[in-house]
Amino acid sequence: MPDHAVSDDPAVQRQLDRLASLSPGRDTLGLERIAALLDRLGNPERNLPPVFHVAGTNGKGSVCAFLRAAIEAAGLTCHVYTSPHLVRFNERIRLAGRLIEDATLAQLLGEVLDAADGLRPSFFEATTAAALLGFARLPADACILEVGLGGRLDATNVVPDPLVCGIAALGIDHEAFLLAEEDGVALQGLERIGFEKAGIAKRGAPLVTQNYARPVRDAIAATAIKAGAPLIARGELWHAAIYRGELHYRDEAGRLTLPLPRLPGAHQADNAALAIAMLRHQDRLAVAEAALAAASGWADWPARLQRLEPGPLAARVPETTIWLDGGHNAAAGAALGDFFVARGEPIHLVIGMLANKDPKALVEPLAPVLGGISVVPVPGHEHRTIGDFAPLAAERDIACETRESVGAAIEAAAGAGTILIAGSLYLAGQALRDNEQIPE
Repeated sequence: MPDHAVSDDPAVQRQLDRLASLSPGRDTLGLERIAALLDRLGNPERNLPPVFHVAGTNGKGSVCAFLRAAIEAAGLTCHVYTSPHLVRFNERIRLAGRLIEDATLAQLLGEVLDAADGLRPSFFEATTAAALLGFARLPADACILEVGLGGRLDATNVVPDPLVCGIAALGIDHEAFLLAEEDGVALQGLERIGFEKAGIAKRGAPLVTQNYARPVRDAIAATAIKAGAPLIARGELWHAAIYRGELHYRDEAGRLTLPLPRLPGAHQADNAALAIAMLRHQDRLAVAEAALAAASGWADWPARLQRLEPGPLAARVPETTIWLDGGHNAAAGAALGDFFVARGEPIHLVIGMLANKDPKALVEPLAPVLGGISVVPVPGHEHRTIGDFAPLAAERDIACETRESVGAAIEAAAGAGTILIAGSLYLAGQALRDNEQIPE
C-alpha cells in the first residue's frame, strides 16, 4: 500500500518523491527484486554486525525496543530497522543507536534509487536496501531487523546468516498478502501465518518463539526443521511469568527475576521475555542480567499504550487523560481490552481505521468500558466511516458520532475523564505530530 512518507528536509523529500514515482505503490512480496537491488549495491546484507531478526503479527516492534535497550544497557551499540514510522521517516533507521540524520538518509536513498533502474522495487524494498547499506558502512556491535510483512518473502529476509531469530505474538493481519502452500497443501488461518513468519529461519540460527496453539507450533516446527534452525520454544526450552509484580524467567542456563517493563500492559512482559530469550540463546554478545533488568525501564516504543504528554493537542482537554495506541487488529484489541477493562474506568474511544481493518477488532474487547465512540478519518488513506461503527455501537448501547479530526473528537469528549486514540499507526503519528511529541 502507498506509504505517504514525507519529510521536512528538501533533500530527503526529493528522494521520497523519486521513490513514489518509481515503486509500484502496492505491497509486493518476493525476494527477487530486493536481491537484485542489493547485488547492484555490493551486497551490504553480507557485511552486517550480528543480526537479531524479529517477525510477528503484534509486538515485534516492542521486542526490537527491548533488544535495543538491553544491548545498549550492556554498553554496546546497535543498528535498528523498524517500520512504519509515526512522524518522521528517520524513525525507521537507527545507526549505532541514533536516528539517521537527514543528510545521510538522503544520500543512502539516492544511491539506492540510482541503482534501482529497471527493477521497480517497492517502497519497503528500497528503504530496506537503504538501511542495510547504511548498516554495512558504520561499525556497531549488533543489528536489529524488524520484519515488515510476513517473513518468508519479506525484504528483510535477504539477510543470509542472522545470529538469532524471534517470532512474537501471532494473529490474523494482512492475510490477503500471505499466500502459503506447504508440500502442495494450502495452509489456512493462523497455521499459515505461523508458516510465513517462520520463513525467516536460517540454518544454525536459533529460532525463538512464543507459545502458540498446537497447529501453529507444528507449522513453525516443521519450517524450522527444514531450515536447519534450532527451535527454542516458550513452554519447552524457556519459560516466563508475572508473579508478585516481577517478571520471572528461566531456561536451561538458570533463572532470572526482573522488574516488569515500564511500558504499560501485561503483553509487554511477553515481549520483554522474548527479547530476553533471544539474547540468552546466542553467544556473540555478552548481555548481563543487570542490562536485562535495566532494559525493562529503558525500553521505549511510542504509540503503544502511550500517555500523551503536555502539548498543543493535550492542552485542548487539560483535565483529561489521553492514551494513544496504534493497535488495529484483534490481538491488539485484546491487549487494549485487558488493560482498560482491568482499570475499570469508562473511556471514550477516538478511532480511525484503514478500510482493510475490522472495526470489531477494537470495539468488541473494549465494549465493557466504552462510554462513547468518535469516528475520525485517517488523513491520506482510505478509511472506515461511521457507517462501519454505528451498528456495533448500537448493539451495545454505546453513543457513536463522527468528527472531522482527532482534535475535534477529544474536545467533544472533554468530560470523559479518559480518552483512547486508536485504530491506526498513521492516526497515532498524526496525533503525536499535533501534540508536538516527536519520537526521538
